[in-house]
Amino acid sequence: MFLLNRLILILLLLVHVNSWGVDKRTWLKLKDDGNHDPANPALSVLQNPGDVFKGTPADYPGTGNQIDWVRALASGAIKPRSQLYDTTKIEVLDLDIIMEETGEMAMVRFPHKAHTEWLDCSNCHDKLFKKKAGGNPVNMFAILAGEYCGRCHGAVSFPLTDCRRCHSESRKTFKGNYGAQPVPGKIYPPVKQQKVVK
Repeated sequence: MFLLNRLILILLLLVHVNSWGVDKRTWLKLKDDGNHDPANPALSVLQNPGDVFKGTPADYPGTGNQIDWVRALASGAIKPRSQLYDTTKIEVLDLDIIMEETGEMAMVRFPHKAHTEWLDCSNCHDKLFKKKAGGNPVNMFAILAGEYCGRCHGAVSFPLTDCRRCHSESRKTFKGNYGAQPVPGKIYPPVKQQKVVK
């Protein structure tokens, strides 16, 4: 009986270990997502999320579209076009900004690199943000109303419900000055390994 119990335990463990690498995320098909018209003949030209997103680095289940986009880009899982025209100059800026005006929340570390690998500087400056320390009255009310960071986050980027994505610098352990930080910027662990800070 002891040997049988051990054998069953080993088999269960092997099944569990083998399921670790299985991508269990699911996405609705476009015809079922409530955003696309199922009667539109052009729908057949579009790729369904499940066909495209499988194998990308996972975000927390139920968070946005369940993809850690920064890690997907860094790992080569996705290769977006950096420009439409060959003559466009791409500038990736490796500069983090610490924003201290966050009330009782942890401070915000804004990583320019994670944004400029996707977007040209003109997408944000000077339409959404002035290039001046303290020149932007950023606050959660404005962000939730679709201003500043809220122009993309909550729409095409990760949602605003995961506070620690932005509020990632503890006042207790941060050493240095607020504002622009020395380069290179901070290297972040995968989203699912990041800890909540206070």
